Amino acid sequence: MGDALAVSPPAEVEGLQWLAEEALGYAAASRSVRTQEAYAADWAHFEAWAAARGLQPLPAEPATLVLYLTDLARTYRPSTITRRMASISVAHQTKGLPSPTADPRVRAVSRGIRRTLGVAPREAAPAVIGEIRRMTFHLPRSAAGTRDRALLLVGFASALRRSELVSLNVADLDQRDEGLVLHIRRSKTDQEAAGRLTALPRGRDLETCPILALQRWLDLAEISEGALFRAVDRHGNVSDQRLSDRAVSLVVKRAAEAAGLDASRYSGHSLRAGFATTAAANGASERAIANQTGHRSMNVLRKYVRHGSVFIDNAASMVGL
Repeated sequence: MGDALAVSPPAEVEGLQWLAEEALGYAAASRSVRTQEAYAADWAHFEAWAAARGLQPLPAEPATLVLYLTDLARTYRPSTITRRMASISVAHQTKGLPSPTADPRVRAVSRGIRRTLGVAPREAAPAVIGEIRRMTFHLPRSAAGTRDRALLLVGFASALRRSELVSLNVADLDQRDEGLVLHIRRSKTDQEAAGRLTALPRGRDLETCPILALQRWLDLAEISEGALFRAVDRHGNVSDQRLSDRAVSLVVKRAAEAAGLDASRYSGHSLRAGFATTAAANGASERAIANQTGHRSMNVLRKYVRHGSVFIDNAASMVGL
């Protein structure tokens, strides 16, 4: 997508070039690595699309973008199309060019696509407590199974995002009488690394206690420092390589399949969503759930609360049927 910031000091002014280069680094750091990768991939797609049709991608004419969005609507969801528009806008802005996404014709087509296709996201099913028990029960007692059991239980009880879960190190664990306190150093909503603490209480059932499951994994893998969750090869050898956040989804799907569940319905996000849904079903307040999940938007959190409390104080149960 080109430079993250257009900074070109006059050639005759010596000593400023290094400041310009440092400014580029800071500008690049303003967005997460994942966001930068997504923008770059989106821009590459638009460039290739335009090149194949003999159209100019930068600066792009509004008419070009209208055709591009219309073509995308045949295959992609509105959320993906909206992100592609954002990527195209960023590519223009970083070059000091006006963005074609602001054109009324482009906005009209975008609104029409959203109204026609709908904007409801395809969400993974929440893995509620009963399903978590089934998943962990059917895991093998191998090294990979022990790791997966710890990953599922810690992921569920902590309600961490996938990236937060796999970023945990041994140094981030603080042992207390009541359980563990996890130090989350950076997250999706905390890109400036202010950090937050998340409590992990001891479980009532020894088979599903997240702290016991985690300790069993650390003991088996002989992990005393560095990453908590690591890759395990088919021979049971534990590597130094940290699991990726995408691996969390694979673990959840594999455990769901072993438990006889429809694995296609679940993803790594199912653990976090399942915690919020289960907590709401058991009467936890929105404030208490948000304290654990770290949600800043209560509107986002409430969709899980509604899912979990749909039968609580339900008027349909009070009409005498």
